[in-house]
Amino acid sequence: MSQVYEKLMQCYECVKGKLPFKPKVALVLGSGLGDYADQFEVEASIDYHEIEGFPVSTVSGHKGRFLFTHIEGVPAVMMQGRVHYYEGYSITDVVLPIRLMRLMGSEILFLTNAAGGVNYNFHAGDFMMITDQIASFVPSPLIGPNIDELGVRFCDMSQVYHKELQAIIRKAAKELEIPLQEGVYVQLTGPAYETPAEVRMVRALGGDAVGMSTACEAVAASHMQMKICGISCISNLACGMTEKPLSHEEVNETAERIAPLFRKLVTRSISYIGREML
Repeated sequence: MSQVYEKLMQCYECVKGKLPFKPKVALVLGSGLGDYADQFEVEASIDYHEIEGFPVSTVSGHKGRFLFTHIEGVPAVMMQGRVHYYEGYSITDVVLPIRLMRLMGSEILFLTNAAGGVNYNFHAGDFMMITDQIASFVPSPLIGPNIDELGVRFCDMSQVYHKELQAIIRKAAKELEIPLQEGVYVQLTGPAYETPAEVRMVRALGGDAVGMSTACEAVAASHMQMKICGISCISNLACGMTEKPLSHEEVNETAERIAPLFRKLVTRSISYIGREML
């Protein structure tokens, strides 16, 4: 048994007796969605500190716990606070929470984040549904001996973001009259924001938004045959696109400003997921 798999199973042993139900949807709450769970009755909570060997987020605004609730009747586990590669964790630790939520029973992974807009048609405060990604700038969580219990050695990545889930998000946004951009998300390591030259590189590669999370999580989830969807909150235009210097405060301010719309879009989307896919 590999050390990575052994650690994952140790974490699962710590939580399996605390699960109030088998979740169907795993929701990762990115910047600005940290209080999303406040509108629901939380049926159980597991603090990351309670799980032996579990990575704990060190980023301001990222709480560290799993919350279990029903969203429009859909059994869900919410990850309130993710860990990032730039915090110094190994890439396998960064994706450990995703793998753990899959072991809990989750079939669908709903990723959210705050990201910098690279596409000149985007504006701060837009929502971008992720249609594809570039994860090549961070190590793959699949490097090393394959964990056969989780998935195949060479997993297919031709449709990381599920077409049916994309259609559901489009329908939810249209009903709510929320403008929805679509595009390719690129993950860089961080924690420094991108230089203007790096932003031009991302745009040349076909990227529409850039951030420091998400793509590696989707790789691990694809390996475990999860159906994935994702929405980025465009919290700012990337470096070099405006005269304004970037700051974490600006990211949080924009994310918090549009959080009410973000919450509505996520909730309506999960409601349709429950009706049409579960």
